[in-house]
Amino acid sequence: QVQLVESGGRLVQAGDSLRLSCAASGRTFSSYTMGWFRQAPGKEREFVAAINWSGFSTHYADSVKGRFTISRDNRENTLYLQMNSLKPEDTAVYYCAASRAIVVVTATRQFDYWGQGTQVTVSS
Repeated sequence: QVQLVESGGRLVQAGDSLRLSCAASGRTFSSYTMGWFRQAPGKEREFVAAINWSGFSTHYADSVKGRFTISRDNRENTLYLQMNSLKPEDTAVYYCAASRAIVVVTATRQFDYWGQGTQVTVSS
């Protein structure tokens, strides 16, 4: 059983940077693949980024590649998403998720645990 709590979302201007955090509970955090997803108003939840248990394998959605960086600190049971050059289309509720998969996965169905989300709003 894993519990996830996101934080760091706020209102920013286009071009700004923001870092989201996800605090995870449990003694087995380091064995999980972790991911970030987002859901904009009126749209379905979409994949943003994922990172494997060691932190050495990552995958990004094309829409955020080169702008966002996912990382993790297994000692502190924390996942991060550094977001740079933010655009209005990045506006969404961002969710942290955990998967028992050994390799990096990106599909919603492959993640077992989810946080409640944190709102990111990017104004023009």
